[in-house]
Amino acid sequence: MMDLEMLTELFRVPFITGLLLTVVITLTGAWLRLREEWLAGLGLPHIAAAGGVLGTLIGLPVTLSAFLATGAAAGVKTLAGKASNNHFALMLILGWGAALMLAANSYQGEMIGEGLLRGQIYFSTLNHLYGVLGLGLLVLCSFSWLNRRLLVQQFFPDHHSANQIASWPHELLFAVILVSAVVLGTLSLGALPAFALFFVPSWVAFGLAAGWKQGLILSLIIGISAYIAAFLLAILLDQPFGPTLTLLLSAVCLLRLIPAR
Repeated sequence: MMDLEMLTELFRVPFITGLLLTVVITLTGAWLRLREEWLAGLGLPHIAAAGGVLGTLIGLPVTLSAFLATGAAAGVKTLAGKASNNHFALMLILGWGAALMLAANSYQGEMIGEGLLRGQIYFSTLNHLYGVLGLGLLVLCSFSWLNRRLLVQQFFPDHHSANQIASWPHELLFAVILVSAVVLGTLSLGALPAFALFFVPSWVAFGLAAGWKQGLILSLIIGISAYIAAFLLAILLDQPFGPTLTLLLSAVCLLRLIPAR
């Protein structure tokens, strides 16, 4: 057991990094659910993990190789036309298999792969925090514009073309945010814990909320509350963070039993 002062001193940077990531990932997860692409939150993190392991084998920084692999997968998805969860399921299969196969052929790769798949939030550094701060600033500055564009595109799919409004700017921005959230989330939280934040808060929230704005707020409340509780419990009870977070979010799913509005 640690006292509060020691906990604050040792884990300040990891806690803030994960908290900001939770906000970004939860919002991005809501947009993925809006676009019916929620499985991207599982497929792309495994591609990022495979890219990170590959980087250790060919001498590239883990972060760079994870970004390159995830960006390439997102680019292929874009070229293939409108994505569906089937595409992201294929990414999951490919990423999981590649990550474990590459890790099996290198001791260092095995360690990196395990960290990327299970999470290593306690080892987050200032560089991770700066990256998350940059991503958070991008989301904050573009939120209103991007949120409106994505809503219009989903509910009035012919609006942009009928009014000769280019859709590629918001598609590109969303892709940048998604890839960045996936890579930073995988590096800090782990592939499956990151997916749990992409998936559970919005799934539960939009089963209870009366509208989009209320759903976003409730998603954030669920994601942030689960993250803070998991971080504190994992440290105080000396348990791994990733499984603690995923189990708490699994418990939150019981809220789906409340009659929908």
